[in-house]
Amino acid sequence: MYIWGGGWNEEDTGAGVEATRLGLAPAWVEFTSQQDSSYDYEDHLYEIHNGLDCSGFVGWVLYNTFEHEDGKDGYVALSGELPSDLAQKGWGKLIPAAKIDSYEPGDILGNEGHIYIVLGEMEDGSVLLVHSSPPGVQISGTPTPNGDLSSQAILLANSIMSERYTAWSEKYPDHTVDLSYLQGYDQFRWDPLILTDVQ
Repeated sequence: MYIWGGGWNEEDTGAGVEATRLGLAPAWVEFTSQQDSSYDYEDHLYEIHNGLDCSGFVGWVLYNTFEHEDGKDGYVALSGELPSDLAQKGWGKLIPAAKIDSYEPGDILGNEGHIYIVLGEMEDGSVLLVHSSPPGVQISGTPTPNGDLSSQAILLANSIMSERYTAWSEKYPDHTVDLSYLQGYDQFRWDPLILTDVQ
C-alpha cells in the first residue's frame, strides 16, 4: 500500500529496514491484506513499516536489482534528487524534462513531488510505468502526449493489472495517471554497461 514515508528509516534520512531487504516485507503483505477499496493513505501517514511511498518503492527496486543480501546501504532518496544522484554516481545520464525525446524501460523519472520507473513507451507516445501512488504500488498508463485517455499504455495497464493482479484491480480499478507524468519530470537513463534491458 502507499504509505507516506514508507521505505524510509525512522530518522527520515534514507532507506529503512524494509527497503534494504530482498523481496516483499511480511508487514507489507499483512497490511495490504487488511485493506479494502476504501483505503485512504491519509489515515496511515508515517506508518513506515506497512508500505512504500514513491521514493521508498524506487529505492527498494534498486536494492533488489543490485544487492544480493539484506541490510546493506540502501538507495532511498528524495524523488527530486534520486535521478541526479544516480547520474552523479556515473551510472547513466540525467536528461532535463524539457529535453526528453523518448522513454525506455528502466528510465527513472522524478520531480519534487513524485518518482516512477518506465516499463515502456507505446507507439502512440503514451508511457507504461510502475510506481507507488495512492492507493499503492501498481502499473499505470499515461494518456498520449496530446491528452487522449484511450491510450495504448492505459489499455495495457488495465489489462495487465486485471489479468495478473486481479484482486488488487478489483479493489482499486483505476490504473490511469494524468498528462503531468509526461511533463516536468527529469529523466535518468542507465548507462547500458551498468544496467541493460535484456528484453
